[in-house]
Amino acid sequence: MPRVSEEHLERRRQQILDAAQTCFARRGLHTTTMQDVFAESGLSAGAVYRYFKSKDDIIAALTTEATTELRAILYEAVYSDPLPTPPDLIRTVAEAIVRLAAPGGPVRLIPQAWSMALTDPNIADYVRTSMGGIRRLWHDYTKRMVEHGWLPADTDTDAVGKAFVGLMPGFMLQHLILGDTDPDTYARGVEQLLATYEYAAPAAG
Repeated sequence: MPRVSEEHLERRRQQILDAAQTCFARRGLHTTTMQDVFAESGLSAGAVYRYFKSKDDIIAALTTEATTELRAILYEAVYSDPLPTPPDLIRTVAEAIVRLAAPGGPVRLIPQAWSMALTDPNIADYVRTSMGGIRRLWHDYTKRMVEHGWLPADTDTDAVGKAFVGLMPGFMLQHLILGDTDPDTYARGVEQLLATYEYAAPAAG
């Protein structure tokens, strides 16, 4: 019997994830069952369980996918030169959130995963890992702000990084639930909060 190719395995795995995301978008993470995923994917229970042992594993995989692109966008901006100002960086990430939060989009799963993480230790592990990675990027950004003279040398970069983390979930929830918050408005709010700072390039040498 010929061996199944890695490409085939990956296609089948993605087929399951796409089906699960459709189900989750339709019914939510809490109420979707594995039977729903079987039916949507057109695969047998055995075929699905070959790739994912449980619904929690599927949620973890989708949550990871949902945050990977956002983290990549943030990473590129944090280490870019010239360094984007906080309003510009907030706008960039907010625009990505809007794009990925379209109907059926992966970002719509993130707040649901946060909710499940409060009571499900398995989901909590994945959410904690993802959130920790994003927080480290904000911490690095804060350190670069200090290097650029945008913040005082004695700034508690850990504290500022943690404060920055809270901005993006705030935008995400307002955009998804209230529907009246856009990237430009959010960036303008951040700009006015930080109006006393001047974002000048660091001196040469």
